[in-house]
Amino acid sequence: MKVQQLIRPEILRVTPYRSAREEYRGKEAIWLDANENAYDIHQNGLNRYPDPLQWELKQRIAAWKGVSADQIFLGNGSDEAIDLLIRATCRPFRDEILITPPTYGMYQVLAEIQGVGVQRVVLNDRFQLDLPRILSAISFTTRLIFLCSPNNPTGNVLQREDVDTLLKNFPGLVVIDEAYIDFADDPGWLAGLNDHPNLVILQTFSKALGLAGARLGMAFAHREIIAVLNKIKFPYNVNELTLAAAHRALDQLPAMQRTLEYIREQRQWLYVRLKAHPDVVTVYPSQANFLLVRFRHAASILRHLLQRGIVVRDRSRLPQCEGCLRITVGTEEENRLLIQALNEWELVQ
Repeated sequence: MKVQQLIRPEILRVTPYRSAREEYRGKEAIWLDANENAYDIHQNGLNRYPDPLQWELKQRIAAWKGVSADQIFLGNGSDEAIDLLIRATCRPFRDEILITPPTYGMYQVLAEIQGVGVQRVVLNDRFQLDLPRILSAISFTTRLIFLCSPNNPTGNVLQREDVDTLLKNFPGLVVIDEAYIDFADDPGWLAGLNDHPNLVILQTFSKALGLAGARLGMAFAHREIIAVLNKIKFPYNVNELTLAAAHRALDQLPAMQRTLEYIREQRQWLYVRLKAHPDVVTVYPSQANFLLVRFRHAASILRHLLQRGIVVRDRSRLPQCEGCLRITVGTEEENRLLIQALNEWELVQ
């Protein structure tokens, strides 16, 4: 498979905007290229533009993840990578993506904003891929398949053999969103990156690394795909404050691992107590930092929690998720208050 065959011809012909700093890898220089204010008025170093290709951070991520730096794209959350992947491969009003609801909603939103069609193949009753239906739904205009594993909102990991079948049989890009992979027992797909030129993996600093407010997403792919994303992104798409926060996070990976173990313990604590609640029908096993819970009276439960200042996510309108709320694993105190509020709901009924 030739990677360039996956990219829109118009994108291949684009002459990108390039910063002069893309040609210079040194740290010390006299910067007279970008019309910045040469005076650091606020004494915080923010009078200069950030590295447009984030090479120093990419080198650290490459060593951490076991990939090459030129296989990494960094963006304003994973949403930027999703948006650019659709933009790079799908012709408006001609091509489509395929998604597997219930899943992360931004795949559809970003496609529709760009006038790209959305083919939906609902997960089966085990929240796994309905592989025969997916294969039959693929058409010559299907350019991307988005898979989320662990899946949001269901929390389960998709079966590897099903994903492998798609990677081997689908001529477009298979994008595996692994935003929650650090919470899972599954190793994810990074080890297979060099075996599948049509594989794109999304990860993030928002979840396990605790930097949701910094907005930093990662995409891992064949270096030619990464080159296309860099070609069409905004020139300075990751700001200096976010880069600094990411470096600090990578300095503290042992602390992240300890936090992951704590979250897994709290996830199990919540699972046991939610399952015992009389209004709960099902608590779905989760490999993420949340639990999908099916209630008999979900709307009433939701109102009750909101009245007590506890915000959870209503997922009851999604396919296969009728009566379901998605509950993030909080701190020990937050989880205790959640269970207390649910027990209070039982008393007032």
